[in-house]
Amino acid sequence: MAQDGSPHSPALRSFIEQAFPSVWALETFIAVARRPDDLWSVEGLVGELRANTALVADCLGHLERMGLIASEAGGHQYRPASPALAALAVDLQAAYAERPFSVISVITSRRPDPLKGFADSFRWGRRP
Repeated sequence: MAQDGSPHSPALRSFIEQAFPSVWALETFIAVARRPDDLWSVEGLVGELRANTALVADCLGHLERMGLIASEAGGHQYRPASPALAALAVDLQAAYAERPFSVISVITSRRPDPLKGFADSFRWGRRP
């Protein structure tokens, strides 16, 4: 446990805050990272996440800009841009598997009203 009472290290907490603007972005990342050898189409992720096309495309674009996935040949694949990002991604996946609500809390607590932020994180097509 971190010194601030958070179950996450300061580095992991900072990574979550910077890399994931919404729970949808987190869920998109988790789906792609769970099967790192797969090349995901937007349509495949729409079906996997039960989300809409615009939302998934937006999340994929953000994750690519963050250096967590790469686009190629009409698909997207888990491919961290550096060993440091890869290590944080592994830590995030472990933390989310063990304590999903604590990870979600980091994402939603950045907003002025955490309850509204939590609810907004699940709205389709809305960027926080």
